[in-house]
Parts: sequence; structure tokens; C-alpha cells
Amino acid sequence: MSQTLPALGQIAVLVVALAVAVPFLGRLLAHVYTSERHWRVESAAYRVLRLDPDADQHWRVYALSVLAFSMVGVFAVYAIARLQPHLPASIGMASFPADGAWNTAVSFVTNTNWQWYSGESAAGNLLQASGLAVQNFVSAAVGLCVAAALARGLARQRAGGRVGNFWADLTRTCVRVLLPGAFVAALVLVALGVVQNLAGARTITTLDGGSQSLPGGPIASQEAIKQLGTNGGGPYNANSAHPFENPTPLSDLFAVFLMLVLPFAMAWAFGLIVRDRRQGGVVIAVMTALLGTSIGLLTWAEMAGHGTAPQLAGAAMEGKEVRFGEAASALFAAATTGTSTGAVNATHDSLTAAGGGLAMFNMMLGEIAPGGTGSGLYGMLMLAVVTVFIAGLMVGRTPEYLGKKIGQREMMLVAGYVLATPVLVLAGIAVAITAKDGLAGLQESGPHGLSEALYAVTSASNNNGSAFGGLTSGTPFWNTLLGLLMLFGRFLPIVLVLALAGRFAAARTLPAGPGTLPTHRPLFAVLLGGVALVLVGLTYVPVLSLGPIAEALS
Repeated sequence: MSQTLPALGQIAVLVVALAVAVPFLGRLLAHVYTSERHWRVESAAYRVLRLDPDADQHWRVYALSVLAFSMVGVFAVYAIARLQPHLPASIGMASFPADGAWNTAVSFVTNTNWQWYSGESAAGNLLQASGLAVQNFVSAAVGLCVAAALARGLARQRAGGRVGNFWADLTRTCVRVLLPGAFVAALVLVALGVVQNLAGARTITTLDGGSQSLPGGPIASQEAIKQLGTNGGGPYNANSAHPFENPTPLSDLFAVFLMLVLPFAMAWAFGLIVRDRRQGGVVIAVMTALLGTSIGLLTWAEMAGHGTAPQLAGAAMEGKEVRFGEAASALFAAATTGTSTGAVNATHDSLTAAGGGLAMFNMMLGEIAPGGTGSGLYGMLMLAVVTVFIAGLMVGRTPEYLGKKIGQREMMLVAGYVLATPVLVLAGIAVAITAKDGLAGLQESGPHGLSEALYAVTSASNNNGSAFGGLTSGTPFWNTLLGLLMLFGRFLPIVLVLALAGRFAAARTLPAGPGTLPTHRPLFAVLLGGVALVLVGLTYVPVLSLGPIAEALS
């Protein structure tokens, strides 16, 4: 009971804060993606880059723009990581190995932020600020842009497959949303005690006469966009368990708020873009129900779950930061895996078997509760199309979603989206546990060893970035495998989403008729949540039964 009331209190504060912030940010995002006016600073950037922000792009051009921009980011981060000791502000850090630079570049460009290295001992200030922090902004912006393109496709009709202008969307997202949002968040974090400077490590004399090295750096500014952009990669190896990144329970709760606010706000903006707020409300309701269930089950698993040691101690205390406690660690774990953040304030490898399985299940769900910046919304909308199609088959009518007919070609794109990530996860785990170099990275044998590998490939394929720390991933095998999973896990679904957006934009909007399934009512919300759970259950339960489920029952 001693931790129950504080746990309920922090959740209540979080709900109130989100209820206040989400409508405001949702209206801002809707205006960003529907306004025809350009700010002066944006117009200046367009002139320098010789871009026409008013040129409406076909979905193929939009997709090629996303891919080209992202690949340039991969090459830029790779070059900085490889050339780090020869560049300014490296603070004495060595060059990354080729496989490590590849993994890091792909990781941050895909909004995954998987880190095989220890940030305070491997990445200098130039790499942190000009390489990784920049990608924290633009990778988050890419997800929001793709979600906006899909929303436009549903809102438009007979537009010839045109879904907007990627370069204008990207610029507006960074200038009007992420930069000011991160600036305000960084000021709040500094006020809460997070470190912010440009210094390297400083050696101090301890009370017993020894010496200790204290790393510095632009921590608050990177922490702000790390959480706001659902990135997750931190400058310290301990991530959000480090007192310089996350010093107090209040800063911890603020970090959870930052992770959740933009994904929920984008769902609110969706209702405004399609001119039906109820549609956004249904999406938010399903996201909230799934997240709330995850928080409740994870809290139970860590505070009252199975296991002799947790029951004797009153909770599963191993791997938890005592400044936060078990309840705050469970809340953070549910939020970071329900979104595509991947930041951690506790050691996920030390979660109970049930808790670790729930964290994996959140990622396997497609990170739609509420998901990453943009990716959570478009993942939920793809499942909404599946739900409408299934309901149409049940009553024998042609399925429609927001007046757009769902035919064979649309369902082929949606089926490709639904199957893409599971194929990557299952193929990845098959390669990992059959290759000698893959098995060499596992710390444990048996079900928990499988869970270590399964968590890694799930995290990479779903662009999350969190990990079970027992896995030794900084090897050529794991860096290469996880880099490939991150790359395909990010951009294959994006291309399929944009293709569907183009088909919707080219189609005409059909008026609602007697056979139209209302998609703004509680019944559809229940169906949508059920489809999400059934799709994941049918796909992943067999492999989960060999890992965390078997471990929990043993």
C-alpha cells in the first residue's frame, strides 16, 4: 500500500497534464499540416535550398524524398562517427569501428536510437550535437510527416495521388513544433536539475581521498528531444536512470509526459485534418485503453507478480533506481515500449519474466499505444482499415473507411504493412539463435537467453531501441543484423503507408449509406482494439511461449 498511493498519484498527474496539453498541440499540428502560409524563416530556407514548398507531391515523389533525405542522414552520421578524433569538439573520443558507425547511423536516422556503446565514453560533443541530436529532430519529424500525408490522403478526393510536400512538412514540423517544444522542455529539465554544459569529463576528489570522473555535456537539450521525439538514445550508458539525465521523481514523470504527448496530439490532429473530431477520439480511446492496460499489468508484474524474491521483498527491486521505485519504473517501461522511445529508467533485463514479456508485447503490438511521433497514428490507422475490412466481410458489404472504398489493392498494401515487421522479427530471431556469433552474445541460456535475443530483434525491427542489457550487442554480427532490421523496419512500412495514402487521395469520397460501418462509435473502438491484440497474439505467442512465458512458468 505504501507505493500504491504514490503510483496512482503520479498517474493522475500525468493524465491531467496530457488532458491539458494534447488538445492544444493537436490543434497546432493540424494547423501546421493544413496551413498554406509560410513563415519567413521557412521561406528563407526554401530559397536557399531552391525548393517550391507549394508543389504538391505524388506519393511516389514524397516517398523518394523521405528515403533520399534519410539516406543522406545515414551517410552524415556515419562519417562523423568514423572521423570523430579528427573533428573539433571530439573531447578526445576515438573513432567508431565501421560496423558500430553503421549501426549508430542507421539507429538514429530510423528513430530507433539503439546504442551498443557507452555514450559518455565513446561519443564526443560534435557527434552528440551535430550528428545524433540533429537526427533526433528530423527522424521524429519524418514520422509526423508520413502520418500527416496519410491523414491528407483520407481527407482529399480525386487528388491524383498527391499527398503534400515532404520538404514543407519537414521544415514546418521542425520549426513550428519540435524546436520550440524541445527548447521549452530543456528549460524545464535544467530547472529540475539536469546537467547542461559543453564541458568534457571533470575529475574530482572524493571524500575518502580518491578521484572520480564526472562527465558533462549538453544533456538537458538532448534529453528534451530524446523524449519529445520518442527517440530514446541518451548521452549516458545508464540512460534515464543516470542522475545527470533524470535526477528526481518529478523529472522522471516529466520525461514520461514528453514521451506520450506528441503521439496522442497527432491522433487529435488527425480528427481535425479529416474534419471529424470523433475519428481522432476513437483512436485516442483505443491508444489509452491499451496503454492503461499495459501500465496496470506491468505494475502488477513488478510489484506483486510471481517469484519468491519479489514476494519476500514486497516488489521486484533488482535493477530499479531507488530514486524512482518499482511503480515509476513500471510506468516508464510501459510508456517507453508503448511508444517508440526506448529510453529506460530501470534495467529491463531485470524485469520479472512477466514484466519483460509485457514490454516485448508492447513493441510487438506495433507501438501503437500511443506509438512513436507519427508512427503510432499511421500504425493505428492501418489497423483501422483491417478492422473495417473484417467487419465488411462479416456483414457482406463493401468496406469503407472515412468514405474511402477498401478494395483489393488497398488491402494488399495493408497486409504488407501488417506482415512486414513480424517477418523481420521472426526472421531476425531465427538468424540470431542459429548463428554462432549470435549465440556468443547471449549472457544467459534457456528461456531468458532466448528472451535477450528476441527483445533485441523486436526492439530493432519496431524502431524502439531499448534492450535487455545481458546481450553483448557491440559485435560485427549484432551491429550488422540489428542495423538491417532497423532500416527495413522503418522504411518498408513508411513506403506502404504512403502508397495507401496516395490511393486514398486519388479516390473519391463516398457518402455514408445504410451499409456503412460507423467508425466513430464505441463498438468500432472495441473492434479496433481486438484486431490489434488478435493480430499480435496469433503472430508472436508461439515465440513468446518459448521465452518469457516459459520463464514465468518455470
